[in-house]
Amino acid sequence: MSPLTGLPGPFLEAIQREFPADFLSTDAADLATFGRDWTKVHEPRPSALALPRSTDEVSRLLRLCSEHRVPVVPSGGRTGLAAGAVAARGELVVSLDRMRKMGPVDVLGATVRVEAGAVTEAVHQHVAPHGLTWPVDFASKGSSQVGGNIATNAGGVKVIRYGLTRQWVLGLTVVTASGAVLELNGALEKNNTGIDLRQLFIGSEGTLGIITEATLKLTRVPEALNVFLFAVPDLAGVLALFREARTGPFVVMAYEFFTEKCQARLRRHRNVRVPLSAPSDYYVLIEVERGEPEALEAWITSLFERGLVTDGTLAQHGAQAAELWALREGISESLSATGLPHKNDVSLPIQELEGFCSELESLFEARYPGWEIALFGHIGDGNLHINVMKPDDLTREEFLKRTHEADHAIFSLVKKYHGSISAEHGIGLLKKDYLPYSRSAEELAIMRSIKRALDPLNLMNPGKIIDV
Repeated sequence: MSPLTGLPGPFLEAIQREFPADFLSTDAADLATFGRDWTKVHEPRPSALALPRSTDEVSRLLRLCSEHRVPVVPSGGRTGLAAGAVAARGELVVSLDRMRKMGPVDVLGATVRVEAGAVTEAVHQHVAPHGLTWPVDFASKGSSQVGGNIATNAGGVKVIRYGLTRQWVLGLTVVTASGAVLELNGALEKNNTGIDLRQLFIGSEGTLGIITEATLKLTRVPEALNVFLFAVPDLAGVLALFREARTGPFVVMAYEFFTEKCQARLRRHRNVRVPLSAPSDYYVLIEVERGEPEALEAWITSLFERGLVTDGTLAQHGAQAAELWALREGISESLSATGLPHKNDVSLPIQELEGFCSELESLFEARYPGWEIALFGHIGDGNLHINVMKPDDLTREEFLKRTHEADHAIFSLVKKYHGSISAEHGIGLLKKDYLPYSRSAEELAIMRSIKRALDPLNLMNPGKIIDV
């Protein structure tokens, strides 16, 4: 072992011999930055950082890692919240930061080929001049990378309209643990030739291989959009308004909700305000493709007449729309900036949300009185973000211990209401212990079999999702 990195000496010699001088970094700042994601529970302790520039370099690197038994943690934009990109056990971090090339847009086929390090927002900008978009969109689009989005099957704010990331990936280039390069599906819309191996890697969190390139499916840029912010009295009102939006005179692009507790944290972090006459316990942000003005006005009037909303505003131009979206998209960052949040990202059948939230509130009132819970989420697709804020009188260690206990109770409720313990952030390290609440013993056994088949030495993101 090298005294500098903990990596095998022959492995380091091969790296020096076969790769450029700037391929490997052991700089302390690099290791701290690339060894973690947005979670704060695990301290990063990677041995080194590799920065390949091509699929070929990734392939040759993983072949060496397999030969010398070097465990690997793939790294994208590191915006995940499940510790899926954390290197806490001396692993080699493989960052795709240098692999950001984007090919020409195929307007006829509505596709584009990009490298895995391409930033989500950069892809949007690259295809926009052609009237097209890759409709994977979320608050972290300015730093998240395509490979990470695919590896975690990212969700975001437009799932209600477009679905998850996997719906917008036609083809993949993947490097397996042995260094083999798989070209999966290309740019084909139809390909019924057996098991779709591409889908094994989408959502596998880098535990089966490293995604290096992707052919993305594009769609037209939506017509002019309207963005509303409404105040509603309670969660039942959030769901009642959603039913109305589903049958409104427009196509719903996004349906988001958040609470006044979230806004209080946002105001502590940023100079923002909710542009309504008075605070409300619950808010709903709706983005729709603009319909006929008369029909839209009649729909809004009806909401007020029937008492479904207590206040509201409609963005008059793009800047106001961005300001309304900032009230929702700034929440996660503000929670972390103003305290220590324990985050849970669950999904429920939409019709079960009210019952689940009622029992969740009763649970915390009984077992954890006085704890602050900040709720927000993509209600239109059943996704609820539960953020438990650390009380000032608890140490970090005691808080994490107690939230670990609370998670078992929360996930028991999730199971009772036929939901999932992870809607869009994955399993990583943080939720591994709780996976049986959402997956059967038989499913977990199949997952382990797939892992052993593709990564028999357990070198790809070891310890994440499942143990083998």
